[in-house]
Amino acid sequence: MVAAPLEPLYEAAGLPGLPLPEALATRYGGPLGFGQPRLLMNFVSSLDGVVAIPTEADSPRLLGGGTDADRFVMALLRACAGSLLMGASTFRGSAEAHWTAANLYAAAADDFAELRRRLELDPEPLLAVVTRSGALDPSHPALEAGALVFTTERGAARLRGSVPGAAQVIVTDSGGAVDLAAAVGELRARGHGVILSEGGPTTFGSLLDAGLADELFLTISPRLAGRPGGEERLGLVEGVALLPDRPVQGHLLSARRDGDHLFLRYALGTPSRSRAR
Repeated sequence: MVAAPLEPLYEAAGLPGLPLPEALATRYGGPLGFGQPRLLMNFVSSLDGVVAIPTEADSPRLLGGGTDADRFVMALLRACAGSLLMGASTFRGSAEAHWTAANLYAAAADDFAELRRRLELDPEPLLAVVTRSGALDPSHPALEAGALVFTTERGAARLRGSVPGAAQVIVTDSGGAVDLAAAVGELRARGHGVILSEGGPTTFGSLLDAGLADELFLTISPRLAGRPGGEERLGLVEGVALLPDRPVQGHLLSARRDGDHLFLRYALGTPSRSRAR
């Protein structure tokens, strides 16, 4: 793996550190670690705050420019996670059978595998999909590979008898919506101390609404997306109102730079709680 290290700009004191292989620590520009349990969010945002363009099949790459550094950071987070949690729209938008670090950043595949061995994690993170309606393609290769599906009673009825035997459908119904706290609790019960959410802004909003999101890794791209009239372009948090009555605040844990891209890490919570973390 030959690439310039990320440039450290700021690092909060006292952050935990994982036993990263030397090549990963060098590329990241220093240590990385998490207290457990931890639910992490990872997004790339345009300079003007757009994180998803639903009309574009690969909007994160379009918004972020598909940089080597952004793919590395996302892959590194995958390598640290016991499970990946995502919404149905994100799942449907990808044909991947295996959401792994190596699929994102093949140049460091051996180092990611070594990191997972050191962390005593399975070779691949467990994929967990959240769907209220159960509108998933049963032939999707990730279901055939053994993904978990958290859904409602209605969604389970739709999926029953159609998903492959390797997949597992788990009902966490709360008034016709998926109970995310129960879903995260199930993943915790399976031993997953670090969960990485690769869901979109609506999933992020739901996790914030339930008080489940612990940290945000946010890549700020120098690209401007714009918001043309009549076309939906999504911000970081959708589907929930936080201000003025329910403030959630980020406490900066680290900042790194690669060219014109910034890589920010925040602890999330109420204004007092996020700083206490």
